[in-house]
Amino acid sequence: MGISTEAYGAELDAFTLDRILAHIFRTNLASESNTGQRPTPICIWGSHGIGKTSLIKDLAHRNGWKFRYCSPAQFEEMGDLHGLPVTHDPDPTVHGDETTIYLPPDWVPKADDTGPGILLLDDINRADDRILRGLMQLLQEFEMFSWTLPSKWQIVCTGNPDSGDYSVTTMDEAMLTRMLHFTMVYNHKAWLAWANDHGLDQRGIAFLMTYPETVSGHRTTPRSLEQFLKQIIGIADLRKELELVSALAHSALDQATATAFIAFVNDELSELINPEDVLDPARWPEASQRLVVLARGAEQTKRVDRLSTICNRLVLHLKRNAQQFDDRSSDCLCEFVMHSSLPGDLRFSLHRELALIGGRVAIAMRREDVAKAVTAVL
Repeated sequence: MGISTEAYGAELDAFTLDRILAHIFRTNLASESNTGQRPTPICIWGSHGIGKTSLIKDLAHRNGWKFRYCSPAQFEEMGDLHGLPVTHDPDPTVHGDETTIYLPPDWVPKADDTGPGILLLDDINRADDRILRGLMQLLQEFEMFSWTLPSKWQIVCTGNPDSGDYSVTTMDEAMLTRMLHFTMVYNHKAWLAWANDHGLDQRGIAFLMTYPETVSGHRTTPRSLEQFLKQIIGIADLRKELELVSALAHSALDQATATAFIAFVNDELSELINPEDVLDPARWPEASQRLVVLARGAEQTKRVDRLSTICNRLVLHLKRNAQQFDDRSSDCLCEFVMHSSLPGDLRFSLHRELALIGGRVAIAMRREDVAKAVTAVL
């Protein structure tokens, strides 16, 4: 975590920000229940495609909260914000008692739609200045003159930096001080863990582990990578469908990244050992032999990049599936950690990562022969 003078609030990766937002929302719900005081809106800043919107949607879904989405940049008139006027006649038999009322827009939660819920104002600073001015009352009072946000709803905004790289409207201090601010930044390790948890293509994850520098933040972003990896997950053999894979890669990624992925597919790196190969007693003997071949580089130098990728994928897999880890898998895992193909420093870091997982995985790492193999490098 860091504090940047060019960012709004602390710079946080997705995992850290998710944990902090969960704390804020729980605190706000308890405070509103006790005092009736509405919470301070939150604004999450960050570059395009980094996953700001997905983070909020996932947080609401995971907690079973209601969710409404609104993009103020699409508003053409103030009526899109406060609703359109209609004539209300309480008694048609009486002349002159007609009044004008406003019907709330469809994106507004209904009056009886009590939370917990999150109203997301996405890309708020892409809206026109007059729309931003109209939102001031909503951010301050949780209401417009025509409607009120139901109780236990939290307002969250997202925005792109006002750095000259984006077509945005500058927000003045009066509006900024109505919100709590955080800046979401890309963290490679955190995003890979997220991609693994969400079932994205494992071959793509292996590629990103090997070439983390391909996430440029311009054309190749976490969002475009997710789009690409979802497209190739149904292709069983990437080499046989290389023309299709190439077209899909160039449709979502920058040219350099797409070219690197095609080279990755053509190389034996795409045939890396999977975590299931290591942990299955029936598959481990063959995987152990393949590990020797994969580790062998030119002039007898070890291909540490391959070995590191295999180890990182194994750690991610075990973090996600620790409950399914049994004694049979434990023996295979220990043999992998002690495998002669692993360089000493890689074995040491792998052992440390596995021990931090806890449970049966950590117990396996305390085996005497494993501990002896690891400490031999010290």
